[in-house]
Amino acid sequence: MTKYFGTDGIRAKVGDFPLTEDFVIKLGYCALLELQKHGDAQDRARTVIIAEDSRQSGPRLAQYLSRGITAAGFDVLHVGIAPTPAVAFLTHKKNAVCGIVISASHNPAEFNGIKFFSHTGKKLIEDIKSLRDTAVENTSQIPAPAPHAKVVKDAALLSEYTDFLKSTVPAGISFKGIKAVLDCANGASYKTAPQIFRELGVETIVINDKPDGVNINDNAGALHTEGMQKAVAENKAFIGFSFDGDADRLIAADEEGGQLDGDDIMAAAALHLKKQGRLRGGKIALTVMTNLGLINYLKQNGVEPVLTAVGDKYVFEALEKEDLSLGGETSGHIIFRDILGTGDGTLCALQLLAIVIASGHKPSWLKKQWSKYPLKLIPVKVSRKPPLESVPGFVGYIGQLEDQMGTRGRIFARYSGTEPLLRILVEGEDKTQVEDFAQKVADFYIQKTK
Repeated sequence: MTKYFGTDGIRAKVGDFPLTEDFVIKLGYCALLELQKHGDAQDRARTVIIAEDSRQSGPRLAQYLSRGITAAGFDVLHVGIAPTPAVAFLTHKKNAVCGIVISASHNPAEFNGIKFFSHTGKKLIEDIKSLRDTAVENTSQIPAPAPHAKVVKDAALLSEYTDFLKSTVPAGISFKGIKAVLDCANGASYKTAPQIFRELGVETIVINDKPDGVNINDNAGALHTEGMQKAVAENKAFIGFSFDGDADRLIAADEEGGQLDGDDIMAAAALHLKKQGRLRGGKIALTVMTNLGLINYLKQNGVEPVLTAVGDKYVFEALEKEDLSLGGETSGHIIFRDILGTGDGTLCALQLLAIVIASGHKPSWLKKQWSKYPLKLIPVKVSRKPPLESVPGFVGYIGQLEDQMGTRGRIFARYSGTEPLLRILVEGEDKTQVEDFAQKVADFYIQKTK
């Protein structure tokens, strides 16, 4: 299935291949037949847990998947609109053969996607990719649903997930009297997040919690935090949280309305866990796009960054390989692996609030503990994409500039996977130097590829 799956499953505009009725039915059927071959499949319940975010296309895609899954002889337990991490949690707890989330995460409403979770609650990509591309394409007929296979809708099952999240608040930490703004992105967290915070005693001000099928992520949520930040300042709230459409990411705001992104959250979490002796290996998994200021700050405080390629899939792989407890991305996709094996925006919000309360400071204090390095991104339009090492002198020229920056700067150059662009990113302590070097790299590339 490598033809159809990216690093996080299938994603496309609904109605465009592969998110067509015929393909999705066949995907459900063939994927479950493939998973059935695995040696431990017989030890698990013959149930697939499905959930969706708030896009109007979700129920239709769930129906298509259910048709294929029941044809393969498996039951479907549909929990309705729910955060992606809720499926990861419930799939593991119920010992289901797998979980499936219908969501395009932070993307606009016209997109949707399909991602799989294993019975352990981890993202299941490689096993599904092991299907040959021809497996779905050559399946012309799907049998009728097996007589014993059934589709059951049970939104009440989400209470097990919300109860679990509430239980993760450390003993001795109380949220009573705290005022917080929650931005639910008109997405999957619109019910669960406010419920959890209110039941923990938080005075909640909720925005973007009225999904209509087309307003998910529309100037709302983790990619558009301005409204949340403004609401924090206007309501004199203690803290604010913005989730994305499927609620696996978090961007926060301090009491002044200043943004706290994934790097800020990981800085606070890493030092807090280290102080408590809970940061295994004294390391944290970060992507190569993590701000260099954070990387140097962590090193100065005895935390060693393990750098990975961009994508939560690679962060999780590093967490597993190194047996680490914390990792994440600037975008706010953060994994507290000792609690849950996937990113969870609501879980992250609870942990961050607990960390702030334990510190005895206001959230803005966290922002003052380290300094972001300035960065400059220049997109260069290209008509072709020759390997960068084949552009005469280009790699060497970047090396010369990086030598001048030392440990206080770095340069990235990579082609976009979806657009005719070379993206040049320069990051360093000196803003003037950063902007100068970014333009020099862009000019050098343009000159050498004329």
